[in-house]
Amino acid sequence: MGVLRLVDAFVVTWAVGGAFGVRFGFDDLSDGQRQDLNYLAVSLVLTICWWIMLEFWGTRDSLILGAGSEEYKRVIAASAWLFGFVAVISYAFRIETARGFVGLAFPAGVFGLLVGRWLVRQHLSLARRHRKSTSRVLIIGGPDSAEHLVRSLQSAPAAGYLPVAAHLPGAAIDSNREFLVPITGVENGFPDILDMIVKTNVDAVAISAGVNLHPRDLRRLGWELAARDIGMILAPALTDVAGPRIHTQPVAGLPLIHVSTPKLTGGKKVAKRTFDITITALLVLALSPIFILLALLIKFTSGSPVLYRQERIGLRGTTFAMLKFRSMKTGADAELAQLLSDQGTNDVPLFKIENDPRITPIGRILRKYSLDELPQLFNVLGGSMSLVGPRPQRQGEVALYDDDAHRRLYVSPGMSGLWQVSGRSNLSWGESIRLDLYYVENWSLMGDIVILFKTFKAVFGSNGAI
Repeated sequence: MGVLRLVDAFVVTWAVGGAFGVRFGFDDLSDGQRQDLNYLAVSLVLTICWWIMLEFWGTRDSLILGAGSEEYKRVIAASAWLFGFVAVISYAFRIETARGFVGLAFPAGVFGLLVGRWLVRQHLSLARRHRKSTSRVLIIGGPDSAEHLVRSLQSAPAAGYLPVAAHLPGAAIDSNREFLVPITGVENGFPDILDMIVKTNVDAVAISAGVNLHPRDLRRLGWELAARDIGMILAPALTDVAGPRIHTQPVAGLPLIHVSTPKLTGGKKVAKRTFDITITALLVLALSPIFILLALLIKFTSGSPVLYRQERIGLRGTTFAMLKFRSMKTGADAELAQLLSDQGTNDVPLFKIENDPRITPIGRILRKYSLDELPQLFNVLGGSMSLVGPRPQRQGEVALYDDDAHRRLYVSPGMSGLWQVSGRSNLSWGESIRLDLYYVENWSLMGDIVILFKTFKAVFGSNGAI
């Protein structure tokens, strides 16, 4: 928290001070011009108000630090509300405000704040992976749900929750079953839980599904935890559901959780398509010299054709021709079945040929940095693909889908996706499907933007390049 306050103070001072210097210049202050002095006072007030607004808007709340996009959303919202308030005040009282000053301070400050938060997050994430700056958590619930919660928290160390023990009230435990954390007890009683909280010295208690406790005891537990300044977390059986789909409604003292149905239609569909066209058009213009260079390299090193077209399955099971720069020798598809049979993966949906002999020397470089995927930008412009979405697969792979995997086809396939930036081809089929389904169920435009930023890191890091 202290580091964040210092980073925010530095950034807003830099943004406002820099905007003042660019717009009015610091040399003129010695002349004592009244307008410049007035703007200097405005700059000081704006800097202080901006810093306070970030605090007031909850951007430094420990519950949102380290993981997820909520922290960034609050930073942008706090800044936008502040400058919106400045604009309203200026208009209402007819105060002449230099548009150049505001036009520089706002974008520079928001950009600086986001970069600063990202840098702090990297440091915090590294510390949490070494079990520092974390909240020790006692898990209370049924055996299966408690184990699932422990596994989920351990898989996301950047979130800052460290499961240290599990308490399973009234559960019958198989002596041969191994848990990921120690089991402190199975006694079914409120006093026993309080004893375990003291013994484990935890910062929070997570109540998972299937807990064998009377609602009255849960309420008393909440009182005790509040009195001891220990956090209380309720973890329902819902999995892979993001925050925007969850809405709570208090009814007769019960916090009912409503989960909205995921739909990429109407305004959301238009927004995603508009975003795709705009960004893709800019990328094609910017990368056109690279397109020409890569085409020439392929032409002179391995002959024609330069582009490779392959039939893939897209939205709602429709087929389309996906474009790539050719990275294999001609006729490579004819050898695929035999290679898959030789390595025993001809019945695996997400296959990868190890040490593929069909790849050309220039093709290995293209694949390492995913340059062979660039022509798919034209697929995006044509509407058969999106910038972000589940990767399109062949008909033979789709034929191996189960009912869950078919939900990947509810949205347009993408050049990049959630599983590509979470491990790329190093992930198992089950993990890839889980991430793709999470994307389908919880799509948001901000999520697409975050995935695109992570794509550059995944590609240039070349971890698990396909």
